[in-house]
Amino acid sequence: MDCLSLTQALVARASVTPEDAGCQALLAERLSAAGFAIAHLRFGEVDNLWAWHGEQGPTLALVGHTDVVPPGPLQEWDSPPFEPSLREGLLYGRGTADMKAAVAAQCLAAEAFVAAHPDHAGRIALCWTSDEEGPARDGIKRVVEWLAERELLIDYALIGEPSSLEHFGDRIRNGRRGSLHGELTIVG
Repeated sequence: MDCLSLTQALVARASVTPEDAGCQALLAERLSAAGFAIAHLRFGEVDNLWAWHGEQGPTLALVGHTDVVPPGPLQEWDSPPFEPSLREGLLYGRGTADMKAAVAAQCLAAEAFVAAHPDHAGRIALCWTSDEEGPARDGIKRVVEWLAERELLIDYALIGEPSSLEHFGDRIRNGRRGSLHGELTIVG
């Protein structure tokens, strides 16, 4: 399955926060077949997935989320939000950019890396939550607590969240939770 096909399979799942709608099960099945160990972590109503390959050395985690915001009024969509649609070379559907395409790319990149380097140094991990678009209480925060209880540390993390300002890839952000952009005019 290529990245487009996997993205389409993820977009087709109506994973409105905190629902995962089977996204993580699909990803876990692929990663398990590629030799990754899998931990399904459910906290409250939130599904989280921690998958890893390698046991010793530093951990690089690819981090993301499988939940999406509600689609809003369906009549305002050009096509149903959970039916992926290719038009003029672009993929449309709820969650395509934020962030199911990135999750698909993370999954395929990790699979390819492990296939090419089965005895790699360190640990490569994937961490996905269904609680990024909501209150964000039972997602990454709880996964990090779960990891800490097991004395597992994330040394490096790459988060595929699309948070550019002017054009794709123009920013790398650190520790971001929401944003505020504004203009202030003071007269006096």
